[in-house]
Amino acid sequence: MPRTGPLNLITDVTGLRVGNASDLHIKTGCTVLLADAPFTAGVHVMGGAPGTRETDLLAADKTVEQVDALVLSGGSAFGLDAASGVADALRSEGRGFAVGDQTVPIVPAAILFDLINGGAKDWDENPYKRLGREALAKAGQEFELGRTGAGTGATTATLMGGLGSASVVLPSGHTVGALVAVNALGSATVGASKHFWAAPFELGAEFGGLGLPAVFPEPHMPPTKLAAHANTTIGIVATDATLTQAQCTRLATAAHDGYARALVPSHTPMDGDLIFAAATGTKPLENPLADTLYLGHAAATVMARAIARAIYAAQPMAEDPLPCWHSR
Repeated sequence: MPRTGPLNLITDVTGLRVGNASDLHIKTGCTVLLADAPFTAGVHVMGGAPGTRETDLLAADKTVEQVDALVLSGGSAFGLDAASGVADALRSEGRGFAVGDQTVPIVPAAILFDLINGGAKDWDENPYKRLGREALAKAGQEFELGRTGAGTGATTATLMGGLGSASVVLPSGHTVGALVAVNALGSATVGASKHFWAAPFELGAEFGGLGLPAVFPEPHMPPTKLAAHANTTIGIVATDATLTQAQCTRLATAAHDGYARALVPSHTPMDGDLIFAAATGTKPLENPLADTLYLGHAAATVMARAIARAIYAAQPMAEDPLPCWHSR
């Protein structure tokens, strides 16, 4: 039977590391995922308001097939500068795509909007390049969830958001993990209850073990108000399977089902919902057609669990515009 990895984090995929950096005064931050070596990556965008860097490079027909790191950041368009800090630091380590006597780190990134969450945004100099460097320096196998990294200032329709992660080991021996910064226009919980939409996919009591509620709201109208018009949930699914860029893109596409299972509504015109996929390639596929189906289904399920874990782990800060899940 499928089970979580030892840490129940995306870093259960061997060779992956995650680093978080937060600025609690600004109430924002960024998260970096990297591996011991360059890895194959893909991306799929389903939200109507994305903010990205170097995602065109991840198409299957592009020349560079592997990346050095992936970045998730707060800060809206300002947050794209976090990837520059990561790229500078990787270049100083000699990592990157070789072009003559130069190395150019390939660092795709995505951002979420957290500029009206109660933090001080009157900076004189863009802080995200610094935060990118700090997150990279902290990268390791174990990392915190909740109000940290790219999830530091994240919100949802009813509760503060956060950073979540989860993993599963499949019967084939492949590991699939998810990492997500939940800043959704929709809600991760059912109505005004503490029950998560992702409850059917929970393993153990990883986000409270409450199961589903007895009563559900009317399903045809979204249980949210269009207040700020600025959100976005951004995430990464990863596996140790050997995948092409095209297969990674398919993995990212399937993982969006996890958003739909855990956030209501999802993929709205005001969300920039995006998922990267990463494959370290240490375990070949024995049956490519069947294995990619199982990997995609697992990616969606793990992503739904990671979203609920983000909300479950969030703890309150001063001047939060919304309560945290534990306040209920």
